[in-house]
Amino acid sequence: MKGILYLVPNTLGPADAGPVDPLALIIPTGVLALTARLDYFVAENAKTARAFLKLVAVTHPLCKPLQEIQIAELSVNTDAAALPSLLAPLLAGRDAGLISEAGVPAVADPGANLVRLAHAHGVTVKPLVGPSSLLLAVMASGLNGQSFAFNGYLPVDAGQRSKRIKELEERSRQDRQTQLFIETPYRNGTLLEALAAACRPDTLISIATGLTLGSESIQTKPAAKWKSDLGSGTGPDFHKKPTVFLLLAV
Repeated sequence: MKGILYLVPNTLGPADAGPVDPLALIIPTGVLALTARLDYFVAENAKTARAFLKLVAVTHPLCKPLQEIQIAELSVNTDAAALPSLLAPLLAGRDAGLISEAGVPAVADPGANLVRLAHAHGVTVKPLVGPSSLLLAVMASGLNGQSFAFNGYLPVDAGQRSKRIKELEERSRQDRQTQLFIETPYRNGTLLEALAAACRPDTLISIATGLTLGSESIQTKPAAKWKSDLGSGTGPDFHKKPTVFLLLAV
């Protein structure tokens, strides 16, 4: 019998210190209990995965000492030829957990390649409930939650980025569709400036930062108001903080 590939949700950032159970409001107890019984994981980053498992162990003792739990890495740099070896333990009957660097696996995450291979080999894939920054941002934005699209990263080049923003704004206007994208945290300010400059004054822009963390901040304003805030030095406190950007042309 083949093993099951569990898609294990991670936190969206360092859990706040202090609570007896630092994951209590982020990941369901049943998910933590299931995670604690696994001894083989595929993770984007082994160090981050170990830190997460340490948090799990606060309330749910792991099935083995952490140093004996096998963690194989799967990143954007992993060659496709290495995927079969990551899947091999499941084909031999061993259950496994797939963990992303943050949030849910296989969404804006290289783990999707392993999930696809698992399906191709008839391995059961079971997604577990946990925090998705994209869905949380849509929920809290007040923008259209009936139709939305995630577009990943926008171009780094200023001219190409401005062109892409205008394309997404036009798509949003035509389809009444919320557009989502992310940025490398240290470029958050540059992206917001580009949005405020490229979008029409009444286009709504939502900035969701540090979701589920102590630094959480969610603000939705017209592009004109963001431009004014930036000009007066009262923009959001989001430098080097994980942020989801959303826009809706009205």
